[in-house]
Amino acid sequence: MIIQRRGPALPDFPWDSLADHAAKARKHPGGVVDLSVGTPVDPVPAVIQSALSSVAEIPGYPTTHGTPELRAAFVAAVERRYGIVGLSADAVLPTIGSKELVAWLPTLLGVGPGDIVAVPSVAYPTYEVGALLAGASVVRLADGEKPPAGTRLVWLNSPSNPTGRVLSAEQLRDAVAAARAVGAVVASDECYLALPWDASPVSVLHPSVVDSFDGVLAVHSLSKSSSLAGYRAGFITGDLELISGLLELRKHAGMIVPRPVQEAMRAALEDDAHVAEQRSRYLARREVLKPALEAAGFTVSHSEAGLYLWSSRGEDAWETISWLADRGILAAPGTFYGPAGDRHVRIALTATDERIAAAAERLRV
Repeated sequence: MIIQRRGPALPDFPWDSLADHAAKARKHPGGVVDLSVGTPVDPVPAVIQSALSSVAEIPGYPTTHGTPELRAAFVAAVERRYGIVGLSADAVLPTIGSKELVAWLPTLLGVGPGDIVAVPSVAYPTYEVGALLAGASVVRLADGEKPPAGTRLVWLNSPSNPTGRVLSAEQLRDAVAAARAVGAVVASDECYLALPWDASPVSVLHPSVVDSFDGVLAVHSLSKSSSLAGYRAGFITGDLELISGLLELRKHAGMIVPRPVQEAMRAALEDDAHVAEQRSRYLARREVLKPALEAAGFTVSHSEAGLYLWSSRGEDAWETISWLADRGILAAPGTFYGPAGDRHVRIALTATDERIAAAAERLRV
């Protein structure tokens, strides 16, 4: 029996369209170098693994809001690492990674048909998917463009996925003001905040950006900074009233981070040494791959922070994907992130040192 799906029409999953290029890349004598996705490849730090197992015997249901110790650790970590002050532990909500939160946030905020969700012109695809799941319309905003009337949610993303672009505090202030002017909630995706290279990203909750958290939310993830993609470890924080509403809905829906993962998250937030070590790994890989791309004729735009090199050979993105696949390298076409990305490819730093070195060598041929 085939169950007919009801609900909004969604775009095809982008990475499925890479299958033929992936097959070609895998035929390379030296094997594929997969730089198409941002999944960590380095082991989970021992301090986090230990914390995960330390509460394995607890049989009861975890709390949706997370343990008080976890929320306190988050508040302390973002003040220590990012200079966010005045955040209430009650306004911290752990999530099952950040992607599920991004996908369901419009729905959980009550956004629906007739409403608009504004996203960057080049943006993480799940912003659009979340709007479509809620039945809302999507508007892509060019740099500095104000959201139109009827916008209920504005997504910001700095450092950006896919471009690695960093918005200044002034740009973030202007974006928040423009969203507030039309009565929209601001959701700032800050999953790459811990990975600065050529610029210093700032949180939308930093005092240089906002005087109050009213109508402002920040989404954080430990997937990149702590190699916890497999644990599904994220947070949303900011406006206490909005977080309280999200908490009540997530209680009803059973959107709960498992208790061992909560303990692992707490350990990750309390230990800065492993974050610095992981950042150093990615920096070393960037210093191998970026000059190799440039020597091969690529222009690398933005890419001031985060895990990606936003790269172009001045041609259609799919032509570049094919050129790379001929060399056993798999990347993501910029079209995955919106029409404005049609002449770029996103090249990830998330491969082992050996695979990054192999990619650099292949680019010389």
